[in-house]
Amino acid sequence: MNATITASELASDLAGPNPPVLLDVRWQLGGPDLRSAYEEAHIPGAVFVDLDSELAGPAGAAGRHPLPDPEVFGAAMRAAGVSGNRDVVVYDGGQGWAAARAWWLLGHSGHPSVRVLDGGFAAWTGPVSSAVPAPAPGTFVPAPGARPSLDADAAAALAQSGLLLDARAGERYRGEVEPIDRVGGHIPGAVSAPTSENVTEDGRFLPAPELADRFTSLGATPAVEVGVYCGSGVSGAHQVLALAVAGIPAALYVGSWSEWSQDESRPVAVGPDPQ
Repeated sequence: MNATITASELASDLAGPNPPVLLDVRWQLGGPDLRSAYEEAHIPGAVFVDLDSELAGPAGAAGRHPLPDPEVFGAAMRAAGVSGNRDVVVYDGGQGWAAARAWWLLGHSGHPSVRVLDGGFAAWTGPVSSAVPAPAPGTFVPAPGARPSLDADAAAALAQSGLLLDARAGERYRGEVEPIDRVGGHIPGAVSAPTSENVTEDGRFLPAPELADRFTSLGATPAVEVGVYCGSGVSGAHQVLALAVAGIPAALYVGSWSEWSQDESRPVAVGPDPQ
């Protein structure tokens, strides 16, 4: 199954005999949750999911958005109506980061059929609703480990033995600015690959062949193991999704720079070059 779905495809699926579970994961970094925007208008039947409290654990030594407790995550998904035998479609406001986080986490937790609405809510031209649904409880029980992930040591090793992509903006990779974490720069050996270059101006993914060309030019070949990190494991999930669209499997370092940079014993590289 494809990792993404278009708005027209979603409209068709919603009108069919087995409509997917819809999750609205609109989110903004460092801002209040967007539940109010959801309550004003959302795709009919969608259930709001809060990234900070339901798709991540409390910030701490493991980073700003560590993996959530499986019990907490599972309860949130069941409350949203998620079951393992029913398709799920997730969307956010259009940037794609939060939806990709939900896509990655559900897949990592063993759900077999999750897609992201390409372009998010901004791409939806169908009817909208302000009614908050009360879905029948789902039966999904997370079984973490179905998607590859990296810890800090594995990310450091992969940066030397394979290809570790840094999904943050280039100026953060180079260490010129660091608006959030303790120090700027990147994991030694990591290659700069800003997530913003995976999409068009309207937030939709580039065609799969163009994404494949992009990642191949960065060093992603069939013989190379690929990993991704970002600031806190959110935009990195979007990069893993872009790689999946291109047909390239990749692991996610969930703790990402927010975990790495907290440990003063870990090396930091600056400038445009990986080393």
